[in-house]
Amino acid sequence: MRNYAIVTAAYWGFTLTDGALRMLVLLHFFRLGFSPFTLALLFVLYEAAGIVANLVGGWLAVRFGIARMLAIGLATQIAAFLLLAALDPGWGLALSVTWAVLAQGIAGVAKDLTKTASKSAIKLTAAETGNAALFRWVAWFTGSKNAMKGFGFFLGGVLLEALGFRPALIAMAGGLALVLAGVVLSLPPLLGRAKASRTARELFAKNRGVNLLAAARIALFGARDVWFVVGLPVFLYAAGWRFAEVGLFLAVWTIGYGAVQAAAPALVPRSSDGLTREVPAARAWAAVLAAIPAMLALFLASDLPWRADLVVCAGLGLFGIAFAVNSSLHSYLVLAYAGSEKAAEDVGFYYAANAAGRLMGTLASGALYGWGGLGACLAGSALLLAIAAALSLLFPTVARAEPAAAD
Repeated sequence: MRNYAIVTAAYWGFTLTDGALRMLVLLHFFRLGFSPFTLALLFVLYEAAGIVANLVGGWLAVRFGIARMLAIGLATQIAAFLLLAALDPGWGLALSVTWAVLAQGIAGVAKDLTKTASKSAIKLTAAETGNAALFRWVAWFTGSKNAMKGFGFFLGGVLLEALGFRPALIAMAGGLALVLAGVVLSLPPLLGRAKASRTARELFAKNRGVNLLAAARIALFGARDVWFVVGLPVFLYAAGWRFAEVGLFLAVWTIGYGAVQAAAPALVPRSSDGLTREVPAARAWAAVLAAIPAMLALFLASDLPWRADLVVCAGLGLFGIAFAVNSSLHSYLVLAYAGSEKAAEDVGFYYAANAAGRLMGTLASGALYGWGGLGACLAGSALLLAIAAALSLLFPTVARAEPAAAD
């Protein structure tokens, strides 16, 4: 419990500043006159870097210990803050964008190193408590993290207004340095250390359950970000919403989404082996989720005399509930399928797929919105979710037996 509490607190501190960073960048560069699509491009390297960071981070966490990788992730985020704070307002547009994209890429590496280490630590700290406790711990960790990200959106706006762009970044770097010091002084440095995989095949293809979950995760998070990153903010702004109102809606949606994630164990039937009832629940919730954006896309294509922005927000509220349960189930299942000795590698591979889905969704969001508006984004979301639901039919209902360790 002590290690779980330390890891959770550290990840809260990281996520709070990561959410604030996203809002700082969005608001600051929006005030400088950047278009919504250009703003989305600022986050492309942030998402792309996460693919490699998760894969490498999982391997390194097994090789050198989870606590060390958590500390490296926090230190990398501090470096990203300081790099972005060095941006000179007098630079030209091209240099400013390049500098911001580079800093965001470093922040993406930091986020996924920290996430992989933190989720892997939960697998280790909950290993002796059984699947029921593991689901509760994962759900609370994931849900509280997303709620903290929503508060971070609000914090970013407040810091930008009160301190300005550069002082806000420096203040966040200082706060995260205190979190880093706490991790270094509190966690066993060799937590989670084991014999790392030596070949690509051993790293990527050793667990059918994790592989299927990774494929479903690409579709799941691509389906969210295809409307969340560019489509919805631009749609609401075009409907007459002020930018602050758009940001507030995204923050409330994220906080509510996190609250549902934390409560997911109460909404899912449980089994003693942790899979025979949970996997069918994942399939059912995936089907429910796929129907929501499909219905919203049909509404936007119709001539019904209702305010489109309000209907879309209500529909996406329902989407957030179903998506939160799906995401929480996936986050639990990957740890249920993962082996104990090399859990960090399985988790890293899984979250690399998560980052790939976000990258795909980010790029598709701008492209589909430019082609067919929010309706096209929602149709793309429905298609991706149908793929995720189909993949869930293949999820194993029996965990793979972990081989005995070699002498």
